[in-house]
Amino acid sequence: MDLTATEDQRRIRAAATDLLTNRHATADARAVRNTPLGHSSALWEEMTELGWPALALPEEHGGLGGDFTDLWLLCEELGRHRTPSPLLTTVACAALPLARHGNPSQCAQWLSAVAKGRILTYARAAPHGHWDAAGSDITATPSGEGFRLDGTALFVPYAQAADALVVMARTDDRAGLTALLVETTTPGLGRHRLDVVGTTPEYRVDFTDAAVPASQVIGEVGDGGAVAETVATLGAAATCAEMAGAAQGVLDMTVEHARTRTQFGRPIGSFQAVQQHCADMAVHVLTTRLLAYDAAWRLSHGLPAALEVSLAKACASEQYQEVCALAHQVHGAIGFTAEHDLHLFTRHATATALAFGDADHHTSHVATALGL
Repeated sequence: MDLTATEDQRRIRAAATDLLTNRHATADARAVRNTPLGHSSALWEEMTELGWPALALPEEHGGLGGDFTDLWLLCEELGRHRTPSPLLTTVACAALPLARHGNPSQCAQWLSAVAKGRILTYARAAPHGHWDAAGSDITATPSGEGFRLDGTALFVPYAQAADALVVMARTDDRAGLTALLVETTTPGLGRHRLDVVGTTPEYRVDFTDAAVPASQVIGEVGDGGAVAETVATLGAAATCAEMAGAAQGVLDMTVEHARTRTQFGRPIGSFQAVQQHCADMAVHVLTTRLLAYDAAWRLSHGLPAALEVSLAKACASEQYQEVCALAHQVHGAIGFTAEHDLHLFTRHATATALAFGDADHHTSHVATALGL
């Protein structure tokens, strides 16, 4: 693995840092938490103009021909600046799986639309909310020239802002899955926002006799398991990037607090116990970033990455929360107040630790892969 950033990657990171810093007051988690869409539509327009949604998409469909590592860098900066954005779900969980499994007509229509700013999301609807569960709580019943969808998907990110969803539906009496691209204007589709811990807007999406034409099947009927695996792998890897960036944001905030907060006539950062907490946080951040980047690098180069993604997600789910816990030790009571930004990071850490499978889920995958 080559950790050296290319000139293009340095420019991507610098541009992202500049934009997100300048839009902090109007687009971060605190600014948008009570807005209808849960993110800044003005910032999304600027991101689209800069080519962020198109960055990792193929050039033949309006993309810029970058790779997954380029997207990873953007997700890391979004996490560091705690900026909710549909970029991750649109590209990693919908557009890139569509590019891999969709037919030419679907790719021509939707990848170019994403490059122009259309928002997509996904609905896994795993039974009982378990990421490793087979099947789906959404059923697709053959009807005429397509299917009728019935069922409910929980915790669908950015559903209200999305133009279409990648839906995993059960198409037989067993666990067979079929992936379908469902437009949110489809009659019989309802969206209801959920009250969640995290800073990403999550929705319950209900399907009641919702008609979807056969042309919207991604891949082949019954082959949705492969699409679901791609969504989970890319989604988990991109989420690790966001978590690594957010953990860095917490570390930066805590070091600054230790430098400026005085106690007994001197900065608290001069006390050994506080220094040890900050040092431990830095180790956690570095470990999280290295494992997450390793997974992204392998995905960008077309190498097997299932083990690396699970290792990165298991680590990030625990280390990011530990970084937040140590930050609270340094900040004291003020870090728990709603007025302080640390509690927003803590909420984000709690939610992302569960996204795409928690630490136990991915540790089990690593143990199985190693034959333990």
